[in-house]
Amino acid sequence: MIHQLTLSDVLAEHARGRPLATAVVDGETRLTYPELDARVTRLAAALAGRGVTAGERVLWLGRNDHAVLELLLAASRLGAIFCPANWRQSTAELSFVLEDLAPKVVVWEESEAAAPLSGEDWIRAGAAYEAFLRDAPGAPGAPEGPGAPEGPAGAGDGFTDGFTDDAAPVLALYTAAFDGRPNAALLSSAALVAHSTSLLVVRRMEPDFTFLNSGPLFHVGTMMFCLATLQIGGTNVFVPAFDAKEVCRLIDAEKVTQAFLFGQMIDEVVRANEGGAYDLSSLRFVSHSPEWDAMTTVDDSPWCRSGMGGYGQTEVAGMLTYLGLAPGAAGLAGRPSPLVQVRILSPDGGEVPAGEVGEICARGKSLFSGYFNRPELNVARTRGGWHHTGDLGRREADGSITFIGPRLRMIKSGNENIYPAEVERALRSHPAVADAAVIGVPDERWRQAVKAVVVLAEGAAASAEELVEHVRGVVASYKKPRHVDFVTEIPRKGFAPDYDALDAAHGGGGYPGG
Repeated sequence: MIHQLTLSDVLAEHARGRPLATAVVDGETRLTYPELDARVTRLAAALAGRGVTAGERVLWLGRNDHAVLELLLAASRLGAIFCPANWRQSTAELSFVLEDLAPKVVVWEESEAAAPLSGEDWIRAGAAYEAFLRDAPGAPGAPEGPGAPEGPAGAGDGFTDGFTDDAAPVLALYTAAFDGRPNAALLSSAALVAHSTSLLVVRRMEPDFTFLNSGPLFHVGTMMFCLATLQIGGTNVFVPAFDAKEVCRLIDAEKVTQAFLFGQMIDEVVRANEGGAYDLSSLRFVSHSPEWDAMTTVDDSPWCRSGMGGYGQTEVAGMLTYLGLAPGAAGLAGRPSPLVQVRILSPDGGEVPAGEVGEICARGKSLFSGYFNRPELNVARTRGGWHHTGDLGRREADGSITFIGPRLRMIKSGNENIYPAEVERALRSHPAVADAAVIGVPDERWRQAVKAVVVLAEGAAASAEELVEHVRGVVASYKKPRHVDFVTEIPRKGFAPDYDALDAAHGGGGYPGG
């Protein structure tokens, strides 16, 4: 059987074909592709020494770091699954992820939310992680043990022998808490390589492409560009979390081609570079404002020329459709990637005519492998041989696609997806709350903000501030309500809240696709 192309294989090939190219920049750490490959070989041996084998899970719990890329590549080398968890989550949310995913190894950064969950067998990021690599079984001077790498150091092939299935899951990203419980979408090397290939064509990425990982790596929007940069043999620059001044410094110092930035972040970068202290001209980006355009280079690739993005989600490895493939088209989400098929289906599974709204469904090279440990959900979401995205769309007369909005309600605040069911469950866990519903209200800065509509239990009392603090202790802080309205009853359609009535009564609006 011919060996297929995994993420580990991509790295091993660059180690041979681009021996002088810089793969990683992270603070004082600079790694060429051969150096990165050697570290990944050693990391795979260290993980194997901890019992990580095919199908086992490895969890990263921390901010952006080059260790995220190393752990993912080492998991690929072992046939394991790597998950970068959302470090902004509460202790309760992280506890759920740990119980749900049951990782064999956890690498973590100290945080208030994670500290109560940490164990002696957890590996702390930084010095302890470096010692973990240094003492890997089979490494020079390390104790003898199982999992020693085969072949020449840095060759990157020893652990891939026997793991020829590029369709095996390698990356898990938690997403879609549409029923109040998040689910880990599993993405294979085949899906990730396919998506990277389509993205690097639409973005016109070249081998000297340098990407600044300034968005969270637990988010597919950052991860997809990180992996496309790896695919083309470019340079990944890491910053722990977004900081406008540091972003300016790194763009100037590393001649960054692209960064994970959206509206509010761009405005902060413009303010941070108001005096022109940093040269941002290497950044090839979409036009945003006269000040931004004067600092950067307005990009003419299809990705930026027709408007960044299109329609996507974690389950399709990032982008399903691209605006860059549909200049001048009627559809507001562009046209599908050439590696996928898209159909707009009715509830009974039939394709609806152009101009009518149905569920966006897809199949193809870059789609995910299902959700971890969710057999019933997997059956429901893959019925008829198509991945049902849970989003509504329309095919226009010219064949392009328009995204209408989530079939189940979602709030978009900044660049974060917030599902009402999750926040409602957190509100109802407060002893003074008898019932609650959550809507999105327009927000000048964040597009939408969360508003809670609350019914207090008979004889109970609670202030808006108290409820907001309670929610912040149960879910990630960005999901907490910014506004609270108290009512005597939640209007309902059957068992579900009547969100349209709530929007009308409490100023809701600004939803995705609206």
